[in-house]
Amino acid sequence: MNTTASEVLQFVKENDIKFIRLSFCDILGQKKNIAIMADELEQAFKNGVSFDAHAIRGFMDVTRSDLFLFPDPGTLAVLPWRPGSGRVARFFCDIKYPDGSPFLHDGRALLKQAALRAAKLGYVCKIGTECEFYLFKTDENGNPTSIPLDNGGYLDIAPLDRGEDIRREICLTLEEMGIKPETSHHEQGPGQNEIDFKFGDALNSADNLQTFKYVVKAIAARGGLFASFMPKPIIGAPGSGMHINLSLSEGGKNIFKNLGEGHSKTAESFIAGILSKIPELTVFLNPLANSYERFGEFEAPKYVSWSHGNRSQLIRIPAAAGPKVRMELRSPDPALNPYISFALLIEAGLDGVECEVPLPPAVDADLYTAGEMVTGALTALPDSLEKAVSLAENSAFAGKLLGGEILEKYLAIKKAEAAAFSAAKDKPEFYRERYFREI
Repeated sequence: MNTTASEVLQFVKENDIKFIRLSFCDILGQKKNIAIMADELEQAFKNGVSFDAHAIRGFMDVTRSDLFLFPDPGTLAVLPWRPGSGRVARFFCDIKYPDGSPFLHDGRALLKQAALRAAKLGYVCKIGTECEFYLFKTDENGNPTSIPLDNGGYLDIAPLDRGEDIRREICLTLEEMGIKPETSHHEQGPGQNEIDFKFGDALNSADNLQTFKYVVKAIAARGGLFASFMPKPIIGAPGSGMHINLSLSEGGKNIFKNLGEGHSKTAESFIAGILSKIPELTVFLNPLANSYERFGEFEAPKYVSWSHGNRSQLIRIPAAAGPKVRMELRSPDPALNPYISFALLIEAGLDGVECEVPLPPAVDADLYTAGEMVTGALTALPDSLEKAVSLAENSAFAGKLLGGEILEKYLAIKKAEAAAFSAAKDKPEFYRERYFREI
């Protein structure tokens, strides 16, 4: 949305907005915010709002702890569930050092750089997400329980599906905020739901995903429920994935093509670039010890491979036509930092395009039942957080894109997490205590 600061200030004045939330996320993607009164917004646009960056994971040390939030006027959204009088609006923010230069560890800035690189090559990368989540009942004190809302399955309807009213309210709330869901339905797991979005440019898609998770949790809580984006909240049930759909537009036209149309070599190289880098990027796409419980079952991938339509693959090309033809990356989960993850995927794809990396042959087999003759020739995704950290540590690509300092900080957090998980005697309890409420 191309909105100026002056237009935003006028809107705030005319619409009885009294409180402003300035949103950003830490290095792991956890949402943070500072609230200011509406009459402070003009100064926030000009001078920013300071915060203690030492208290945010992966940001600054205590000797250089001042950073500033500058609201992006194009991200204005009124929070529909807050009171009608004295309304609340939210902005996503750019993070800057005291001298006004961009903060090097700001995921939004990294994603902007990736989108700019694509633009210089003549492309716009379009991204759409398919995000799954579970709804759980709460106890008499409002604390989340481990009891799912229902026992429905894939595409079930009421009375088996008891989440349809919550999904409806989520979709209508998102629409009020300018975000258009495409589809919503009950997923395979008990109490599991999915809402999918129309594709858009990378930065808006990342912002929208953060908004979506916030809205889901807020609407669920208002209905006396708890929403969890934990990748595998119920052992033995389907995990929650977050499929990422990517395509490239050139001159306003999608260059991805499907069967019968003949693949674009550029699109093939974009896919090949991502395939070649996925093992070393998995720690960003699947950042929790719990993430690795998903792989290899319930349509979650296990190997680095691709095919058309095949849901056992890491990357599939869904049946679609025209602007909707894209690649669907099936390994990521909702715990990721979308800004860093999208940036890394775009950069990996663009490396593939610039180096004209050939796309390996499609693997047209069910990889859940295929024998060693098929799977033995494939690279496996890391099956633990510890292995994923090790691959990223040795990644020249991740180091180049993120810079040594941010990579070191991120991996230090993940190393400590992997060590704590390894030492835990009760793994399910570790998951519940460490992730259930936070993710």
